Amino acid sequence: MNHDSYDNSYIAGILHSVKSVAIVGASANDVRPSFFVTKYLIDKGYKVFPINPGHAGKEIEGAKVYASLADLPQPVDMVDIFRPSSAVPSITDEILAMDPLPKVVWMQLTVRDDASAARLEEKGIKVVMNRCPKIEYGRLSGEIGWNGVNSRVISSKKPVMRQGFQSFGIRQR
Repeated sequence: MNHDSYDNSYIAGILHSVKSVAIVGASANDVRPSFFVTKYLIDKGYKVFPINPGHAGKEIEGAKVYASLADLPQPVDMVDIFRPSSAVPSITDEILAMDPLPKVVWMQLTVRDDASAARLEEKGIKVVMNRCPKIEYGRLSGEIGWNGVNSRVISSKKPVMRQGFQSFGIRQR
């Protein structure tokens, strides 16, 4: 697969089908991007499992933190990697040891490892690299356009306003 660009339908399909996410490198520090993404995905209705050995047993935004992917209490649909590219090969080994395997491995902005992507795709796992699910969700839902950011998505569809956090059709609660 070409990981230099992704069709909107590929990203939207992932964000719509995924229900549970393990975030490797999640931070309890509320000024870190991994904290923002963890909170955002929880607020959008995803079941989030933060992975951070230094905070294992504690909570981030009400979600129990685990030391490693092997410690997860249930299977997850997606693993979101918030670690440097140099850490991806060993995380890929952990992912490939999971049973069952996740459907998706997502590598955050600036994180890319083509060799690991090839290994994961050989096992039928979808891979996204150098992207942020929070940004992609906001872009595809039109939410990011509210701030004057060009989302590269044109729609005449009016958002459905609901109580609480908005999902704008990508996720149905």
